[in-house]
Amino acid sequence: MVVSRTLKNSWLPPLFWMAAIFFISHQPKSAIVSLGMWDLLVKKGAHLTAYAVLAWLLRRAMREWRRPYRYAFLFTLAYAISDEFHQTFVPGRNGTAADVVIDGLGGLLMLGVGRWREQAFPFRWPLKSRWGQKATTDAP
Repeated sequence: MVVSRTLKNSWLPPLFWMAAIFFISHQPKSAIVSLGMWDLLVKKGAHLTAYAVLAWLLRRAMREWRRPYRYAFLFTLAYAISDEFHQTFVPGRNGTAADVVIDGLGGLLMLGVGRWREQAFPFRWPLKSRWGQKATTDAP
């Protein structure tokens, strides 16, 4: 089967990132290191960061869609909900609504910054593709 370049470049990064999130969230509680007093801050920060990256990768994959920011956020939120549900089946872990909120907030913050950057700095230098043609830029 031949996979198109657009599919590889656009959709494989978020799919790999989702697989990494799934793998990490599948670890039982006994395999997770406790960081003492920093435990809550580091783990919730990791939630925020992981889903911020996922939201941006999804936005990048959906750049040709009509409303890429909206759909990237909705897909990120849906994956956060499914991941928390998945954690209820992992020994010693539990899915919480607070984690879904933190995950959604991470996605929302990243997409908000990205949207602001595109509106604040609309001019882009002409990009060159690796074959020498002028590359197209995605419109906000």
